[in-house]
Amino acid sequence: MDYINHWNNLYSSKKLEEVSWYQKIPQTSLDFIYKANLSKDDAIIDVGGGDSFLIDNLINDGFTNLTVLDISKSAIDRAKVRLGNNAKKVKWIVCDVKNFISKKKYVLWHDRAVFHFMNNTSDIKEYYSSLLNGIVNSSTVVLGTFSENGPDRCCALDVCKYSINELSLLFSKDFSLTEGKNILHKTPTGLTQAFTFVSLVKN
Repeated sequence: MDYINHWNNLYSSKKLEEVSWYQKIPQTSLDFIYKANLSKDDAIIDVGGGDSFLIDNLINDGFTNLTVLDISKSAIDRAKVRLGNNAKKVKWIVCDVKNFISKKKYVLWHDRAVFHFMNNTSDIKEYYSSLLNGIVNSSTVVLGTFSENGPDRCCALDVCKYSINELSLLFSKDFSLTEGKNILHKTPTGLTQAFTFVSLVKN
C-alpha cells in the first residue's frame, strides 16, 4: 500500500469542507490541550495535522512553538495557503509518523485520528517508538481514535477501534491515564462517528 499517494490523492480530490474529519473548531482537542496547563512557548506537535484547524486555533490563542506533521504534502501545502503569513509561525514536517525521528522534544503530542490507522503490531510498535523519541518525561499525549462503537474503515482503509480502557492499557508501560472521554463527531455529510479521546502523561 502506497500510503503517501493514497493520502495525497485524497486531499487533492476533496475540498477542505468535504473531508470526514473537518472541524472548524476542534473543541475536544482544544479542551484536552488546555487542561495540560502548558506555557505558550511549550513545544506542541500535531501529528497528522494536515489541513485541520487545530493549528489556527492554537496560533490565535498565542501558542508560539508549534509543529505540524503529516504524511501528505498536499495537506500541508493546503494548510499553508489557508494560514497565509501565519504559516511562518509553524514548523511543517512531511513524514510518515512511523518513520519520524524527532530532533526536538515536545511537551505535548496531539494526534486526532492517525493512531487508529496503525492496524498491525509492527505499525503500532513503530508509532510508539516515534512517540517516545519525540517527548520527555511528564509530556502529555492527547490521542483521539475511533471508539469501539466507531466505523471499521475510514478513507478506504481498515482501522483499529479502542475504548478508553484499551488505550490506557496499550500505553500503560510508559504512560498514566489522566482523562478519557467518548464523543460523537458529525461529518460534513451528516454521518456520526464515535471517538475515544484520552490524555496520557509520560511517567
